Amino acid sequence: MTQTQRILVTGSTGTVGRQVVAELLARGHVVRALTRDAARADLPADVEVVQGDLSAPDSLIPALEGVTGIHLITFGGAYFAPLGSGPRILELAREAGVRRVTVLHGGGPSPLEDAVRADDGVDWTVLMPVEFMANALEWADGIVASGEVREPFVSRLSAMVHEGDIGAVAAVALTEEGHAGQEYVITGPELLTVGDKVAAIAAARGRDIALVELTEEQAVARWRAAGHPEDVIGFLLEAYGNTPEVGRTVLDTVEKVTGSPARSFARWAAEHADAFSVTGAAGTA
Repeated sequence: MTQTQRILVTGSTGTVGRQVVAELLARGHVVRALTRDAARADLPADVEVVQGDLSAPDSLIPALEGVTGIHLITFGGAYFAPLGSGPRILELAREAGVRRVTVLHGGGPSPLEDAVRADDGVDWTVLMPVEFMANALEWADGIVASGEVREPFVSRLSAMVHEGDIGAVAAVALTEEGHAGQEYVITGPELLTVGDKVAAIAAARGRDIALVELTEEQAVARWRAAGHPEDVIGFLLEAYGNTPEVGRTVLDTVEKVTGSPARSFARWAAEHADAFSVTGAAGTA
């Protein structure tokens, strides 16, 4: 059995960070969670919540005391700008006796990830998940309001991953030997079209959902109306219309690292069924 360790989780209130916290707790470790606003963290009672900001690395000094591992994100501050503070964060981590670091890949090169990869003073692991299953929550309002999903490129394939599995891979890499210097591409167990996802959500909530395919022009108009900048719209068109091979290739990373198979989208939909139902939406308002 792995010895109990104290792990610092940054980005602890985000989609992935909360799962890293949960998976570490489930494995019996002590979790210290870094947040810029401790009063609003809303984390389990047995988590040590500390205040700090990755963009001001010296604010981490108290948080690093006594930890053996740290989970890092690549953006920080009030506006989620790319972090340039990686070298100082790692210097402080080494001084505190941190042995292992995981970093959540941000979708492209970043100064913090570059600093982690270049550091030979800690055992680092880069986590590279594909599309999050949690992205489907973007459909919740439309499903609740009109019982439909309106999307372009509905035949596109995704190996989307349960955010809990990202947390599980991080938890193992932070507390066990054998993961130093690894880049883990993390996927779900199956390829899914938009229609497959909609059908799974419909089954989970017990009510049909209509899938309406938008043309590329309609999608662009909707994104512009929502205030998306042109570079974001270009990214969405490329990601949805020409999904890269890595995003539509199923890998067994989760099972290899954690010993358990990757969680299905059907399971994720069942866990979040309330978000897609009128009663659930009303209850969370």
